[in-house]
Amino acid sequence: MQNKAVEDFKDKLSETDNQLSSIYIDLFKDIIKKVGDFGGVKPNESEIEIISNLQHRELLKGNTTVVYKHDENNKLPEHYNGLGYMNLICMIFEIEILIQEFKREKEKKPADINLLFIEEPEAHTHPQMQYVFIKNIKRLLKDGIQRADGEARSLQYIISTHSSHIVADSDFDDIKYLKKEGDNNVIAKNLKDLKKEYDKKTSQYQFLTQYLTISRAEIFFAEKAVLIEGDTERMLIPTMMKKIDIEEAATHKAKSTEDDYLPLLSQNISIVEVGAYSQIFDKFIEFLGIKTLIITDLDAIGADNKKCEVVNAVAYSNEALSHYFNNPTLADLKTFSLQDKLFNNIGGCWKNQSNGRLCVVYQTNEADYNARSFEDAFIHLNRNFVKNNKADFRGLQNKDYFDNPNKNAYILAQECIKKKTHFALDILYHSDEMLSNWQIPAYIKEGLLWLKQD
Repeated sequence: MQNKAVEDFKDKLSETDNQLSSIYIDLFKDIIKKVGDFGGVKPNESEIEIISNLQHRELLKGNTTVVYKHDENNKLPEHYNGLGYMNLICMIFEIEILIQEFKREKEKKPADINLLFIEEPEAHTHPQMQYVFIKNIKRLLKDGIQRADGEARSLQYIISTHSSHIVADSDFDDIKYLKKEGDNNVIAKNLKDLKKEYDKKTSQYQFLTQYLTISRAEIFFAEKAVLIEGDTERMLIPTMMKKIDIEEAATHKAKSTEDDYLPLLSQNISIVEVGAYSQIFDKFIEFLGIKTLIITDLDAIGADNKKCEVVNAVAYSNEALSHYFNNPTLADLKTFSLQDKLFNNIGGCWKNQSNGRLCVVYQTNEADYNARSFEDAFIHLNRNFVKNNKADFRGLQNKDYFDNPNKNAYILAQECIKKKTHFALDILYHSDEMLSNWQIPAYIKEGLLWLKQD
C-alpha cells in the first residue's frame, strides 16, 4: 500500500508538472525571447524551455529547471551544453525581475539614484557568452527601466569584471580603471580622461581605442606589458620567455638559494603587437602605470635614406627611438647601456632614470656585429642552427647562401627570408625540448630579464 501511495504521489506530481509546464510557456515567453536576443537560443540547434520539475526534487525546494529541447523526446539539462548559458539566463531573469519590481513601484516617488551592481558576470561563462552579455546588457536595461510617469529615473549600473572579452566589446569612454597602489590604496581612473592627453588634430586616440578594444583588451588586466613590432616577435617572445625561465631555473637550483623565484611565464604579462606605433601608446602606458618593455628595431639608414647595414649607416628611421630617447644620434644609440634605456614620465616627457618603469631595447653590438632587425640579429647569432636545418626551413629561399661565408647576416636576412612568420615557425619547429640549440639576441634577453624583476 505504501508503494502504491508513493507511486500515486509521483503520478500526481508528474501530472502537475505537465500542467505547470504548459502555463510556464505563456508565463515566461517574454523573458525567453530576451534570452534569445542574448544568443542563448540557437535557431535549428536548440531552444530552451521552462518546465516544472516537481517529481525530481523535494517539493518545497523549488520546482523549475531549465532544459534544452532538441526534439519532442529529448530535453537535456543546461550543464550538458558547457557554454555557461545558465549563468547568462539567470542574470537576465534577475535583471528582468528587478525591472518589473521597479515598475510596480511607479505609484511611489522613485529614488533619485537607482544603482544596479553586476559583479563579474564572466564567472563560469564561455567567452562567447561574455561577448553576448556585454553587447546586449545596455539595451536590456534601457528598454526595461524607462518609466512613463513624470518622475521617471534611469537605472544606473556598474559592471565589475576581469574579462578582456567584456572590455573588448565595451565603449572605451565607459571604462573605469582600478589599480592597486601600495598595500592599502586603490586608484580609479576614467579612460575617457585619457582622450584629453592626445592631440585633437590627430587620429592617434581613435586608433588607440579601436586597436585596444578590438585586439588587445587583456592589457587592462596585466601587471606588466611587452610592446613588440611584428608577427615574428609575437610568435617567438613567449618561447624566449620560456627559454629564460628554463635557464634561470637551472641557475637558481644550482645556487640552492631560498630566494623567491617567479618565472616570466608565471607573471601576468601582456604581449601587445603595436607595429611601428609604440610612441602612440606612451600616454596609455603612463595611464596604466604598469612596468613596460618595448622591443623595437634599430632601422638603420644610409645617406640616401634607404635601409642599409648598421656599419654603413648614418642615421635611423625608427620614430619610437626618436620619441623616447629625445632625438639621439645613431652613434648615441650604439653606445647606450641598459641603464640608458630606462625611463619614467616626468611632466609629460620621458626622462632617463635608473628606476624607470619603461625600458626600450633594440639591436646592439653582439659578437662583433650590430644588427638592424630581429631577423638580422637572430641569424648572426644562430647561423649554424639555421644552416644545419635549412633544408627543412620553409620560410627560406636562396638556402645555399648560408654556405657562403661572404654573405653576412644582413644579406641573409634580406635575401633568404621568404616570409617572416614562416621563419619564426621554422625556429619553433626545429627547437629542441629545452630550447638549448639557439640563442636569444642580447637586446631581447636583457630586456626580458629586466622585466622579470619586480
